[in-house]
Amino acid sequence: MTSRRQVLGGVLAGAAMVAAVPVWAEAPARSIRPMPRGGISPALAATSAEALIAAAKLGDAAVAAYVVMDAADGTVLEQRSAQVTMPPASVAKAVTALYALARLGPDFRFRTRVLATGPLAEGVVQGDVLLVGSGDPTLQTDQLGDLAAALAARGIKGATGRFLTWDRALPPVARISDEQPVQVGYNPAISGLNLNFNRVHFEWKRANTGWSTAMDARGERFVPAVRMAKMRVVARDTPVFTYETTDVTDDWTVAATALGQGGSRWLPVRHPAAYVGDVFQTLARAQGIALPDPQPLLAEPAGQELAAVESAPLPTLLRDMLRFSTNITAEALGLRASGASTLAASGAAMSDWVQATYGVGCRFVDHSGLGSASQVTAADMAQIIRQAHLAGAGVQPLFRDLGLRDAKGKEIANSPVRVTAKSGTLNFVSGLAGHLRPPQGRELIFAIFLGDVPRRDALPEAERESPPGGQAWMARARHLQWQLLARWAQVYT
Repeated sequence: MTSRRQVLGGVLAGAAMVAAVPVWAEAPARSIRPMPRGGISPALAATSAEALIAAAKLGDAAVAAYVVMDAADGTVLEQRSAQVTMPPASVAKAVTALYALARLGPDFRFRTRVLATGPLAEGVVQGDVLLVGSGDPTLQTDQLGDLAAALAARGIKGATGRFLTWDRALPPVARISDEQPVQVGYNPAISGLNLNFNRVHFEWKRANTGWSTAMDARGERFVPAVRMAKMRVVARDTPVFTYETTDVTDDWTVAATALGQGGSRWLPVRHPAAYVGDVFQTLARAQGIALPDPQPLLAEPAGQELAAVESAPLPTLLRDMLRFSTNITAEALGLRASGASTLAASGAAMSDWVQATYGVGCRFVDHSGLGSASQVTAADMAQIIRQAHLAGAGVQPLFRDLGLRDAKGKEIANSPVRVTAKSGTLNFVSGLAGHLRPPQGRELIFAIFLGDVPRRDALPEAERESPPGGQAWMARARHLQWQLLARWAQVYT
């Protein structure tokens, strides 16, 4: 049984649709040879993939699909259910990275600006002050504080007009996936103005008469309180959280019995522009700048630039996105790359690009892999990674170096074989795709997708954040993936 306190902890979860179909496997194309270095038992190579899959006990209805191929010539060395469509989960971000590089270019940066519609007279802007976003998914509170400080350094103290926020550089998205629990921070809204990955920090402490709560937008140097996100503690057992909204506020309640003595977690923000405006107004006030309450600007912004901050260049954004699997970064980059008016249309545009570029028929409904309707085969994912690698446009340099791992998932010290890959996780779904790289000899490309759909589909919404048995299933799935990789390293490299 999942406890309410586990739900408050915010464990990654999700949902995905996959069809259970018959599976098969091919025999190794090369004779088995031992690998004395690297800490892997040569006996693993003598164990069949079918035996490893059976031992993983992923469920009678689970699908185990994989393909491993020669990176140079594309020869398929071993495969199982390689043409079965599976939810890619966050492995989709590898495709998004290729798409963003192709459409935006490696020098691309997001830029957030403060504009003035009139001249400055005795420290007062004679007109409106505009906070203009370009969709930066990595903008943080400390950067907003630096913007406010830059205005103060110019002697600005206020404005005669309005304080306006412009967020139309990206189409508004209320949430990435409708399948996720309302409280999970990895499923936020997206807009042209984003802050702290569009999450607000909720903290609670036991008080004499109940609990004291706080909602803030904390950074490393600034911890401004947030007014547009509100929390009430309610005397009930379930649900743990409820959410309601107006045009500019996020109104939360939390079950008192779930709080214990104290704690904190990040909650999603559904009105990003109001959130950013709220925080910037507070930070500006701390610098002695009086701005009125923020209002949305619908027209194209124009004015004199007073200050600006830029994101890291695209390769850095992609490296962090792949390492930390940040959903909002994937969606903002994908939407910016496609220029589409909705997230679904943007996913379709990326699907069309994949078909035209790599000749494979994937279906993406978003750019992060959070939506369960995205479907990819192991064969197609491996082909995308291989073709991009050969074309010199691959994301292998951006992938995390995972090393090679033992049966407990611990990296094997001094292993000469390296695994650079992207993983993906949804409820009872696990994916891993990338490169298997020996110090010399044959480099391999692989894709592995595992999923138990009936078990996932049976989950009620209240259990989707931390489902019973989910962590144990995921541990077995990851163990199987590393066993397969270790086996392939011995057999084929």
